[in-house]
Amino acid sequence: MADGSVQGLTQDRYGGVRAAFEANLASGADVGAAFCATVEGETVVDLWGGFADPARTRAWERDTIVNVYSTTKTMTALTALLVADRGELDFDAPVARYWPEFAANGKADIKVSHLMSHSAGLSGWKQPITKADLYDWEKATSLLAAQAPFWEPGTASGYHALTQGYLVGEVVRRITGKSLGTVFREEIAEPLGADFHIGLPASQDARVAELIPPPAADAVGAGDNRTWVQKNMSDNPGIDVAETRTRAWRGAEIPAAGGAGNARSVAQIHAILANGGEAQGRRFLSEAGCRKALELQIEGVDLVLNVPVRFGLGFGLAGGLVPLPNPGSMYWGGYGGSLAIIDMDARTSFAFAMNKMAGTTTGDMRAFSLAMAMWQGMPAG
Repeated sequence: MADGSVQGLTQDRYGGVRAAFEANLASGADVGAAFCATVEGETVVDLWGGFADPARTRAWERDTIVNVYSTTKTMTALTALLVADRGELDFDAPVARYWPEFAANGKADIKVSHLMSHSAGLSGWKQPITKADLYDWEKATSLLAAQAPFWEPGTASGYHALTQGYLVGEVVRRITGKSLGTVFREEIAEPLGADFHIGLPASQDARVAELIPPPAADAVGAGDNRTWVQKNMSDNPGIDVAETRTRAWRGAEIPAAGGAGNARSVAQIHAILANGGEAQGRRFLSEAGCRKALELQIEGVDLVLNVPVRFGLGFGLAGGLVPLPNPGSMYWGGYGGSLAIIDMDARTSFAFAMNKMAGTTTGDMRAFSLAMAMWQGMPAG
């Protein structure tokens, strides 16, 4: 519908979710957005509404997709968990076992688990790079393999905002012979019929919503009192939201930030982790392989985000910055406000995607108001 009204499914007990979703659009907190939740593998909420462009000329449709920035990291993590569950990847092994060149400059002992938990000391590129270099997989990964870590690996996390995808992606590529986006597509997205892409075909461009950047004062990299590590992450090469409208960005595999999807696809895919490795009657991972993600790797104040975090293997865990109701919960969000939450105890997955960006890298009240309304509607126990 061209009027941007809210469409979709809400089971009765979750009426509060629809009310919160409609309120976000009515207040202008959102321009266009989608929210989806699964419980025990069943979709119980699937909402979309508003507009896919700042001028409000294109309605946000059922199949509208959008760049979700770092929510993409949850797909990269799931892909690595899948490869590990097959016995091909050992998170405790040195990265150099799979990628020998990575041992250079004192990195022989960095483990794959350090890459997964942002604690490898490689939160950015030491050498100045350009936006175009992000589209050159060989260059982006070779520079990281050659450089020394910025701090002692394993002693602290420092959010690897862009680099994590190249690092984990190259390990997956060395093991499987395929790019991470290809493994994700062939082994996760396509079997589920899930509309999430790490490397979007040009044929899908017309469905992509335009991101609306946050106010300049709230943007990543704003502020004068940043440490060198923080400046390096945000300024080299710098985050330009307008770049997400280009074919180069959409088509590239940027597994930490370049994914395009919607709330339905994120919730559908994470139903795998929420339900012990099974989704839509198909087994993707063992239950133990899913629960690996919950193993605490590092906690403390993150050197880049400057907030308290608890990282498992590829996800933020309950008890850091974000209160989650169950210990078997994990989450991550994307720059601007997208969010994925997985609760293995309640066997639920929630996802939020939008185009009006806030100055956040880990979710904001729009997504959390929807998640809280979900929890309030859920059956006790």
